[in-house]
Amino acid sequence: MALFATPTGPPDEDAGLARRLKGRMPGAFEELLAAYQGPIYGFVYRLLDDPSEAPDVTQEIFLKVFRKVDGFRGDCTLKTWIYRIAVHEASNRRRWFSRWRKQELSVDHDETWNLLRDPSDTPFESLRRREQSDLIDQALRGVDERLRTAVVMRDLQGLSYNEIADALEISLGTVKSRILRGREALKSRLSSMAAEGALSGVSYQAE
Repeated sequence: MALFATPTGPPDEDAGLARRLKGRMPGAFEELLAAYQGPIYGFVYRLLDDPSEAPDVTQEIFLKVFRKVDGFRGDCTLKTWIYRIAVHEASNRRRWFSRWRKQELSVDHDETWNLLRDPSDTPFESLRRREQSDLIDQALRGVDERLRTAVVMRDLQGLSYNEIADALEISLGTVKSRILRGREALKSRLSSMAAEGALSGVSYQAE
């Protein structure tokens, strides 16, 4: 499963983009958004307790990337560095949300979904994939934040174990442990939802 998969260009392309961003070259920020805005939106959408916050958090992430890119030292890939910022921003917003609990708002992300979905999908296939994705999102929000983050990064964003370790600044063993535990927690949530009649024909198969 690789919904909202991340860009997979070679590291030297990321390095070139980082140089253009540091040099404030024309079109560099637009290039950054074209490569990463969709994946990062999908990432934070699944991490936040209130998904209606995802557009604002995504915008703040890219503003920070642009403001802080001069401090990017190249000790990891640009992609990993962006995800590191995204994790911190999503975590900060989650803490804020827990302190200032408010009525959950619905979010209409049809436009973003249309930009990110596979254009080869038939209308029926698109609907089926969206329904399954929404149910997985619902189940994910019942999984511990640290486990959820690792699972989303690996199974829904397609990051490698090493990229996740770099982004979260944890050991490779911890990454694998969190992913394993997170997958089991997600499967348990989906099983409970199935038993309650909340879903039918949806299973979670990690790559």
